[in-house]
Amino acid sequence: MNENLIKKTAQAMRQAKKVVALTGAGISVESGIPDFRGPSGLWEKFDPMEYATIEAFCSNPRKVWTMLKEMGSLLEKSKPNPAHLALAKLEQMGYLSSVVTQNIDNLHQAAGSKRVIEFHGSGKRLICMICGRMYESQGVKLEPLPPRCSCTGVLKPNFVFFGEPIPWGAHMEAREEAGNCELMLVIGTSAVVSPACDLPVIAKKAGAQIIEVNLEETQLTRNISNWILKGSASRIMQNLLDEVLENKE
Repeated sequence: MNENLIKKTAQAMRQAKKVVALTGAGISVESGIPDFRGPSGLWEKFDPMEYATIEAFCSNPRKVWTMLKEMGSLLEKSKPNPAHLALAKLEQMGYLSSVVTQNIDNLHQAAGSKRVIEFHGSGKRLICMICGRMYESQGVKLEPLPPRCSCTGVLKPNFVFFGEPIPWGAHMEAREEAGNCELMLVIGTSAVVSPACDLPVIAKKAGAQIIEVNLEETQLTRNISNWILKGSASRIMQNLLDEVLENKE
């Protein structure tokens, strides 16, 4: 079943004038980053209401940084997997316009993708809560916690905590990509977190085909998607890339 759908997807990608990928936590699981909500995810150990809201960070940054430090070590060890590499290759070949990612792990860029819209920001950089100065995460010492700017302000990862707005530029760019694509690959996300969940809907309303890549069906499958490629993101995306390469015109 998947084999036929992969051929169908590859053909649809070759015919579409513009293809956009929307990625979520599922694409990075095989890179060693567990889905935060999964059984071995961070939310099993750290209550997100206690550790992942902007209010929690502002009221007790030292406490929240104990979780962020653990998250940072996970991100540092992770490497792009075949799904990230396949998307980068598809972009390089001209079959993919952009990747809109809900992930903060920088793995798309590490794989070679050039146009990555970081919908929830990035764990690669820290920002001062007072003066707004940016730092590369790897160059900042995490002892003592919390890390501080040269102006003494507390440093916060430059990604979106619960209760914070989506970066305006990324939000607008992602909506524009969704609104004028002809095909959207929705990879490794159930697309239930707002406002990222709006993007497949925007694309569908504009006439795009929506193709899911996921281990299981989601809310999108019945209502929005044209079809779903069931399986791991690495395997499916590698097979899809192979199919596109094999029948490249």
